[in-house]
Amino acid sequence: MLSKGEQTKQEIVERALALAGEVGLEGLSLGVLAAGMSLSKSGLFAHFRSKEALQLEVLQRAIDHFIEDVVAPALREPRGEPRLRRLFDLHLQWIHGNGRRGSCFFMALTHEYDDRPGPVRDLLVQSQRDWYDTVSRVVRAAVEEGHLRADLDTDQFAYEFVGIGMVFQQSAKLLENPRAEERARAAFETLLSRSRP
Repeated sequence: MLSKGEQTKQEIVERALALAGEVGLEGLSLGVLAAGMSLSKSGLFAHFRSKEALQLEVLQRAIDHFIEDVVAPALREPRGEPRLRRLFDLHLQWIHGNGRRGSCFFMALTHEYDDRPGPVRDLLVQSQRDWYDTVSRVVRAAVEEGHLRADLDTDQFAYEFVGIGMVFQQSAKLLENPRAEERARAAFETLLSRSRP
């Protein structure tokens, strides 16, 4: 059971994550966050010694949610193409908004932190490298199962897989294209078909 302090800290992080989805991590205001939770700024600082410490906690929580919502359920599927398809489906759901937030938090942060050095960027970069590695591992398993061809460049497949998600985000969210998901799925099917033995 969590202590009251730990529970409050978790609530702050979840509230900050929701707020960061609207204003970005840099746009997080400790004053606005404190007021929204009926805490004093000093009360907030009792949990997080700096804005950067809060940003790191928020980013880590987003990573944890992504693993819970996308990676872990996909890895419960049978190895090979079923797992790869589930990973793709869940990734689209994550981008489209799955109840936690309305778009991909990591894609928004990519633009916010692409040229801003520091611990937040370092954690973001590591999380995205881990995502590419996860996709590559799932693709390698599909190769080992014989579902995809033996000479497949799994890193290239992962690159295109992630790219489809990025275009889907832009098309669905920014351009409000009603066929965004249909096109994303068609692109994925094309990628799969040219990767088969």
